[in-house]
Amino acid sequence: MTRRELAHWGRQPAQVVVGLVFPVMLLLMFGYLIGGGRGLEGDYMAYLLPGMLALSMAFGLEATMLAVTQDLQKGVIDRFRAMPMASGAVLVGRAAADMIQSAVALAVMAGVGLALGWRWNGGLAAGFAALGLLLLLRFAMLWAGIHLAMVAGRTELVQAVQILVWPIGFFSNAFATPEAMPGWLGAAVEWNPLSATATAARDLFGNPTGAPGSWASDHAELLALAWPVALTAVFFPLAVRRFAHLSG
Repeated sequence: MTRRELAHWGRQPAQVVVGLVFPVMLLLMFGYLIGGGRGLEGDYMAYLLPGMLALSMAFGLEATMLAVTQDLQKGVIDRFRAMPMASGAVLVGRAAADMIQSAVALAVMAGVGLALGWRWNGGLAAGFAALGLLLLLRFAMLWAGIHLAMVAGRTELVQAVQILVWPIGFFSNAFATPEAMPGWLGAAVEWNPLSATATAARDLFGNPTGAPGSWASDHAELLALAWPVALTAVFFPLAVRRFAHLSG
């Protein structure tokens, strides 16, 4: 099933390229045109790049969500059911292909960041730990997206559901520190799963994290593990169960 999804990349390369270019465009826009960094002294790119890496893990979910609903609508699943495979193999294959593309996206973003002057200062092991946390966030959000796609049921509704990614992504510390926000908003932003992963990645990369002090910021690595594990524990079995019901 994973090879099937990878083969689709060769037939639809534009979709893959757009998925890789879009977060790079956001990085350049916020890094140079908008130039945020409110509440942060020093190199804004060092703060922005890990946040953009985390944000890129939230984008592109709609491609997998649409693929799942299209398979259901076109009757492809009925043919798969006649083959000797587990009912969840279709979803796992989709997820594996998505994770490969997400790893490529991280590599591209990190390469662009290095070209723009961002530096990885936290050591090799810590850097790979940061990349692992980023991919773990993607894995959790992916299963939430797959489940919501099957709940929506139709491709046109999936496009509406995936809009929910935007408030989750921008209601975070990807672009600005919570200290620069109104008190109530900054406190809420710190508990966003994406914010926890971004802060943990900044810490592991040896980049500025903003002003410490709150429990969420001081325990970002713990939250960056706890949030994805909790989300996966909820949405993975829900997605597999719903898929088995829909294809049954």
